[in-house]
Amino acid sequence: MDVLIYLIPIAIALGLVGLVGFLWSLKSGQYEDLEGAKWRILEDDDLAD
Repeated sequence: MDVLIYLIPIAIALGLVGLVGFLWSLKSGQYEDLEGAKWRILEDDDLAD
């Protein structure tokens, strides 16, 4: 049972790190253009020389 003294704060800290990372990605505009990614894979940017 003594191990819970270490595991619970570690689990809470990892959860907070994940939450901060998710909120940062929202604020930086990571999810702004959800439609553009599916169209970018269809573009042919390779030029045949």
